[in-house]
Parts: sequence; C-alpha cells; structure tokens
Amino acid sequence: MNFPKNFHFGSATSAYQVEGAVNEDGRGPSIWDDFCATPSNIRDGSDGRVACDHYHRYGDDIARMAEMGFNAYRFSVAWPRILPEGRGRINPAGLAFYDRLVDGLLAKGIAPYLTLYHWDLPSPLQAQGGWGNRETAWAFAEYAEVIGRHFGDRVHAYATLNEPRCAAFVGHYEGRHAPGATDLRLTLQVAHHLMLAHGAAVQRLRAHTQTAKVGIVLDMKPYHPANDHPLTVRAAEMGGGIFNRWLLDVLFKGHYPPDVWEGFGPLVPHVEAEDYALIQQPLDNLGINYYTRALVEYDPELPFPHAREVRNEGAIYSTMNWEFYPEGLEEILGWVHRTYGVKELYIAENGVALADEVVDGRVHDPLRTQYYQTHLAAVSRAITQGVPLTGYLAWSLMDNFEWGQGYLQRFGLWHVDYATQERILKDSAHWYADFIKNR
Repeated sequence: MNFPKNFHFGSATSAYQVEGAVNEDGRGPSIWDDFCATPSNIRDGSDGRVACDHYHRYGDDIARMAEMGFNAYRFSVAWPRILPEGRGRINPAGLAFYDRLVDGLLAKGIAPYLTLYHWDLPSPLQAQGGWGNRETAWAFAEYAEVIGRHFGDRVHAYATLNEPRCAAFVGHYEGRHAPGATDLRLTLQVAHHLMLAHGAAVQRLRAHTQTAKVGIVLDMKPYHPANDHPLTVRAAEMGGGIFNRWLLDVLFKGHYPPDVWEGFGPLVPHVEAEDYALIQQPLDNLGINYYTRALVEYDPELPFPHAREVRNEGAIYSTMNWEFYPEGLEEILGWVHRTYGVKELYIAENGVALADEVVDGRVHDPLRTQYYQTHLAAVSRAITQGVPLTGYLAWSLMDNFEWGQGYLQRFGLWHVDYATQERILKDSAHWYADFIKNR
C-alpha cells in the first residue's frame, strides 16, 4: 500500500460514548442524558453515565495508543462540560480535563484532532428549541471561540461538527437519536442551522489559530440502484443527493442542490440572504466517515426519495446490518475530490461492529482485520489516483456506548469489559499496530 511519509494513523472516539463522569466537575446535562432517561429509547436501557470511564483513565489510554504506534487521535469536547448552560458561564474544570488530554497526547507525539460537536447539545439550549432555534447557531459560535481561544494551535485539526446529517435526520426525522423528534420540516431547518453554526464557528476558530487546520466531518456513502429500472436509478440518485450532496453543495458550492430542493417541496428550510456566504467558509480539510454503501430499490410507498435499502445477497454484513463494501470508500473519495476540489481529506471514521467474544484472554476478530485491510487498501488506491488524503482514523479506539444501540454493538479495536473497565487489544488491534509500525 502507498501512504505518504507524514500520513496520520490513529483512531477516534466521542465524548458521550467514552468519557462517563457525566455528573462530575461541573458538567451540565446534555440531550443524550435526557434521551437515555426515557424508557425504550436505548435498546438495552443503558446510558453514558460511566461508558468507558475515559475521563479518569485517559492517561493509560493514551499510553496504550502510543504503544500501538498512533500519531493521531480524534476526540470530541463535551459542550456541556465547558458551558454547562450552553452559553455564558465557562466551567474551568471542563477545560482543565481537555488540557490534560491534549497535553498528554502531545507528550506522546500524537496529533490531537478535536471535534467541537459530536451530538451532545446542552439541555438548556434544547429547552429553548435546540437546533430548531436559529439562536443555537450563535451559541455554538460562542462555544467555538472559547475552545479556539483556549487551545489555539496546540490542536492539529479542529472539526466544527461531526455528521450534521445524522444529527439532523436521525435525531429529528427518524427519532432514533436525541432529541427524538420525527418532523421532516424541522429536520431540514435543523440541518440549515447546523450549517450556520459551522460557518460562524470557522470564523471564530480562525481568529485564534495560525497553524491548526479547520474543517468539518461528514458521513457519506454511495447510493447504488439494485436494478436498472429508471425509477430505481432516480431513487438512488436522489437518495445520494440527500445523504451526500445536500450538505456538501451548500458547504462548497454555496447553495443546496436544486434537484433535491425541488424534491423536498414546501418542506425546505427558511434561508436568509446572508446565510450562504456564512456557510461557505474556506476550509483546510474535510473529514469523511465511511462505513458502507446503500443498495436501493424504488418504493412508491415511501416518501421522497422513494428509496428502500435492500440486502446484497452473498455479501458480508456487520452486526449493524451494514454491508462490507470497501470499493465504496474509494468511490466516495474520488467523487468528492473531483466534484468539490477539497484541498485535503482524511478518514475521520471507518470501522465495523461485530459479535466479539473474549476467549482465553484474547478477542479473535478476523472479519474486522479483513475490513481494515480492504478499506486501507481502498484509501491507498485513492492516494495513488491523486486524492489528497492525509490521515486514517479507525472507528473506534474501544468498544463504547453506541447511541441508540447502547452497549450491544462493539466497534472497538480494544474490547472493553464494562463491569471492570478492562481493555483488551483485539486481534485486529494487534494487526493495525503491526501495520503502522511495519509500513
């Protein structure tokens, strides 16, 4: 495989999924604390109160990352740990934790990739309408300024938002994530306000950084028609338009894609005249989260885009029911590079959930190793074709709280015994460490 000499290899986590300590050192409540408190929202009835106890075990976790040869680690800051009310009063103990984390990473030669928002909106802001309230975008900009001013260029890269598509659609239309709404008009307005928040945050971060890279992280997947019927082809095109182009176009072209806008009809968001210019801030990089593709058929019973996902019989699937499809990563990377001309890309998340078991102190997960081998090969091919890739961050560093799935899905390179908090490197982690060291 072909990777540049200064390429970043590491892994990723997010605050609510690994930190725990939700009631410690002045952290305020988030929408995920509230969502988990409602019976039936989480499949196993769990929550992130303890998670992986990374808040207390970060030092050992950093040491283990260094032993694996990582030179990068992506994490998110918990907004309610910094601003418990969402804006206004700053919590020094929250900043101090991330000081310890960032300084610990730097001491081991690990580049910090800091994500400002991985879905844990402070509850007081949700009480005022959450992301459906345009004012939340300006609250986020204030939060971004606090972080940028405090950490500056100690951080290698800032991402304003993680998967705003998921935060909007899964949280406000499908109802499977916090805050649990099911309103498409609200969803599209939320997505627009998230884009406003991104643009305003980029401006605030720029004011306090010189060498740190500023960007955003989007989840993407190719949409493929399961047959050649024109309606199926159109459904796949529009499905991909919503999943991929809806946010990419407004970020890099300064407008929403006209065909998808027309498809949403009267549900499109309210946009003010100056919004597009604010959203279309120049970016240093773009993080891509990739897991699988969508294979779809046309279904007239479904709302726009009338795309129903179907299984690819004979393919390997994860316990999340996601197809192994490494070719899709190469496809997405090439398409983004050609279509949007982003100056720098990195893989911010890529991984697979499997039914892992500890046997004699080891976790044998050959399918995960296969997944990483084939997807890293896809990344290498994209680099050979001229895609400006600078890093690969596996999802996830360790098994963790997998949102609406609770602790039922294991994505980690490290197995976590949630009763004891023992970490065990899975076979795939040993393979990944050897891969990094033997390049």
